[in-house]
Parts: sequence; C-alpha cells; structure tokens
Amino acid sequence: MELLNDLKWRGIIYQQTDEKGLEELLETEKISIYCGVDPTADSMHIGHLLPFLTLRRFQEHGHRPIVLVGGATGLIGDPSGKSEERQLQTLETVQHNADCLKGQLESIFDFSGDNGAQMTNNYDWIGAIDMVTFLRDFGKHIGINYMLAKDTIASRLETGISFTEFTYTILQAMDFNHLYANYNCRLQIGGSDQWGNITTGLELIRKMQGSEAKAFGLTIPLVTKADGTKFGKTEGGAIWLDPEKTSPYEFYQFWINTADADVVKYLKYFTFLSHEEIDALEKAVEEEAHLRMAQKTLAEEMTRLIHGEGALEQAIKITEALFSGDIKKLSSAEIKQGFKDVPTYEQKRDEEAVLVDVLVNAKISPSKRQAREDIQNGAVYINGERNTDTAHILSQEDKMGGEFTIIRRGKKKYYMIKYI
Repeated sequence: MELLNDLKWRGIIYQQTDEKGLEELLETEKISIYCGVDPTADSMHIGHLLPFLTLRRFQEHGHRPIVLVGGATGLIGDPSGKSEERQLQTLETVQHNADCLKGQLESIFDFSGDNGAQMTNNYDWIGAIDMVTFLRDFGKHIGINYMLAKDTIASRLETGISFTEFTYTILQAMDFNHLYANYNCRLQIGGSDQWGNITTGLELIRKMQGSEAKAFGLTIPLVTKADGTKFGKTEGGAIWLDPEKTSPYEFYQFWINTADADVVKYLKYFTFLSHEEIDALEKAVEEEAHLRMAQKTLAEEMTRLIHGEGALEQAIKITEALFSGDIKKLSSAEIKQGFKDVPTYEQKRDEEAVLVDVLVNAKISPSKRQAREDIQNGAVYINGERNTDTAHILSQEDKMGGEFTIIRRGKKKYYMIKYI
C-alpha cells in the first residue's frame, strides 16, 4: 500500500484495471512489471520519462522492472490516434534506434541485485513468428468488435487505417502474454494512450493462460503544462535524452525554466525526493518564489539522473558563467553547449577581422556608425570583457580554442563569430 499511496500522492496513477487486486498482490508478493517503448527514433525525449520513472519506483520497493524495447512493434507502428500512417522504417534503422534507447534506459535503472532490471526486445519472440502461427495462435483470440471498440482504432476508421497498424494492439498484447508466461510479469505500466493496448494484453493472457491468470494494468496521466502548451517542447523542438541532440546544459535549462504553477507537480512526477522535501519546496514557491529553489532542485535532480554528476556540474558552471558574463573560464566544449543556438557569423581565418566591420557583417550593429557608438559606450564585450577600442582587430588571443569569438552587445544579446 505504501507504494500505491505514494503514486497517488504524486498524481501518477491515471487508470487501473483492478485497484484492489493490485493492492493485495503488492502486499503479498514481489512481482515483475514491464514498460515498453518503440524505437521510432534514436533517442527518447522527456515525454517518454514518466512511465519509466514510475517503473523505477516499483524497483525501489523491491519489485523487478522489465524494460522492453519494441524492435518488432517499432517495425509496425502504433496508430495512437494519429490521423496518418506512420512511415515504416527498415530493420537496420529500428535495430540502431533500439541500441541507442537501451543505452539511455540504462541510466534510469539498477541492473544489479536480486531485483535488477531486465532489458528485453520483442523482436526476439515476435520476429520469427510466421503469418499462419500469428493468425491461429493469437489472432483467433481477439475479436474484431473488441478491437474496433479501442479508441486508437475507432478514431481512425473515418480517415482510414491499414491492416498493419490495425494489428498493432495484438502484437503488444503478445508482449504482455509472453512476459507473463516466461518472466512471471504481472503488471504493465504505460501512458494513458496505452490503455487499449494494455487491456488487450490482459484479454490475451486470460484467453491463453486461463481465467485464473492474474495480471494488471496501470496507466500514467498525460503530462500537461498549466498554460496549456505542450510539455517537453521548446522553440528548438523536443527535449531529447541524447546529449548530442539536447546538450546537458539545454536539458538543465529546460527544467530550471519551469513555471511556478508547474514545478511542484513536476517534482512529484519526475524526482525521487521525499514527501517532506517536496512539501518544503512547495512552501518555498509560495513564500520565496523569486529564489526559484524548487526549479533549481528540479533541474539538478533531472540532469543528474539522465546525464550524471559531471554533466550537471558542467551545466551549472555554464549557467553561472552566462549569468555573470565571465565566459573566459569556460572551455571550448562548454562554449559550444552554452551558445549552441545563438546567432552565428562565419569569418574567414585569413581575413582581417576589424571589430567594427564584424559587428556590421554579423548584423550585431545595424551600421558602422552605430557599431562605433556601441563600442565607445561600452556596450560591446569580447569573450566577456568590455572593449571600447573602435580600431580593435580580432586577434588570435580573441579566438577561443582558435575556433570562435563570443561577442555580446548590451546585457544579454550574444553572438558567435566562427572562423572557417
């Protein structure tokens, strides 16, 4: 009960197939639970996190998590209420994506000990099944009317759905049945959009394993923002777990910029802080919102979890340097992270780079006259240091790592001069 009460307090439970039955099971047994993700891309984004973090909460209470990467289902594509068919990917692409996702999932779970997490790929048991076996052993158990009642399928009937995506729910049901039969997996966790697939899995288990088979399903609510905008999206796109797609600094910045109206909910959803710690941070939001202690804690907890302590320290270092303007203490790699999205101007290495000309060519100042005024008024900074010399020529000393110069105009407008 302690675990389920904690999940309820955090607002994590959206639907359960049998609340009382699951409570009784968890009070008497340590069970295996699974959650899956299809490798439709080579990285997960933060929208994937909550079900897997919930799975880890079960692990911390002594249960065994089964982490499933859908190498087979990824070749088919979940309709998920979309109005269009998914673009089919090659086996090689899906396998590559699966390998990438496995590495990211390994940062979330403990794979050692008596209840160490187990990584699985459903291509291992679905990939070799022929069509006749699929139809006779599995398709025979799931009625068409039953499938048509599923929201993800019903929502596509007017616009059209292929037989390929129509059968996806059976494939996912086969996963739950396989894990139940071979790993004693008793519970599947998924996002709220997975309810139909989870209940189909329970139906298949009942048909194939017998009416005495006891399995359960639990879904997680859709993560929303108080202002109605989509969670996990920025002007630059999705917030990925892959540090090459979203740097640890950008990842840290996403969380630290969480609105006051959302931060306590996200602390409950995504962190493993205690009730007492979150209550204290909620009080800080109410009484000392300007200090943003809750946001800082959220950003630190999430960056440490996904990218590690070293990446967190680097993200904080970059943040502090940008806030103070003292960027010379940053390495070239840290500069690239912190200034990934600032306007960039390419300057030929062998050409003389007169500061006034660079300001105009890079569109930092609208004219040479304005550029000179900006310099004279002390509004121009080179690598964090004010420069008031209108005749200054960018030298080798101004080139950080020999690769770029960071110019700031005013308090917050940064630009990168990249040498080619």
